Amino acid sequence: MSLHRSIPIGRFAAAIAAATAVGVFVAAHAEAPSPAHFVAPGAAAGVAAPAPTSGPAAAIAAPRAQPADTAKPAATAPVAIPLPAASALCTAPAEFSRFDHPLFHTARALADDKPLTIVAIGSSSTAGAGASSQAATYPSRLALELRQRFPGHSINVLNRGVNGQETDEMMARFKSGVIAEHPQLVIWQIGTNSVLRDHPLQPHSVLLHEGIEELKATGADVLLIDPQYAPKVLAKSETPGMVDQIALAAKQENVDLFHRFAVMRDWYAIQHLPFATFVAPDGLHMNDWGYACVAKLLATGIAEAATRPIASAAVHPAH
Repeated sequence: MSLHRSIPIGRFAAAIAAATAVGVFVAAHAEAPSPAHFVAPGAAAGVAAPAPTSGPAAAIAAPRAQPADTAKPAATAPVAIPLPAASALCTAPAEFSRFDHPLFHTARALADDKPLTIVAIGSSSTAGAGASSQAATYPSRLALELRQRFPGHSINVLNRGVNGQETDEMMARFKSGVIAEHPQLVIWQIGTNSVLRDHPLQPHSVLLHEGIEELKATGADVLLIDPQYAPKVLAKSETPGMVDQIALAAKQENVDLFHRFAVMRDWYAIQHLPFATFVAPDGLHMNDWGYACVAKLLATGIAEAATRPIASAAVHPAH
């Protein structure tokens, strides 16, 4: 059974009702930021940041209104933001964040005490739409989480999210935005804008496989992220097929997958968190709490996959 199917009927109906209430059937509402929420502008990444000041169960306050800037890809912030008092625990079933394959190239960089470069490429939920600041985007939070787990290591997460882009547009940026950085790990967030714009699934499948092959050919580990479980995404009929397509592509290409859709569905349908806890008011993007929790779960999965007992990786995260 696919990960997106076991949704309690009452909760799923409520989710669809919430989606309808925010006007989800308008194709123009593709994954791009609303003017009221932050979109991280381009900036230099790679400056070491202090570790977060709270524990694994911490949450983040609601986003503050900031002007949008959609012209450039975002980069990870050089400073941390503290987590305020928790409004909900950041948890999810372990199988959603445990990866099928070891991250060999990531492990080698850590084991050899070499700088670890991670490129996060995607659309606006990578750039940070819905976040209150650049420091609250998931790539920025991921950098902090990994530095906390691997103290003393040089770990840089470069944010290459661009608002509204689809898979082919991201692939057009691979050479300059990804390959040129010589990363050990590429995190590719895909699929949301295609379903929001009602594009057919089959052409996307071809592009997806081509993109994965291109990234694998660089010698980097590849980690996919599927769409978010949010009202505007749930209202689209192609969403379940897209989630299945990305999972199948990851399996066929022997790359890893972070099940964001299943994680967020668990928050809503199993943990009974309201959408307002982790989704921005636009009904599409994550908010600060959602980005921080995704980053924490991602970091847990990356740390585990990079420290499995294999001959090429003899490095252990901090406890």
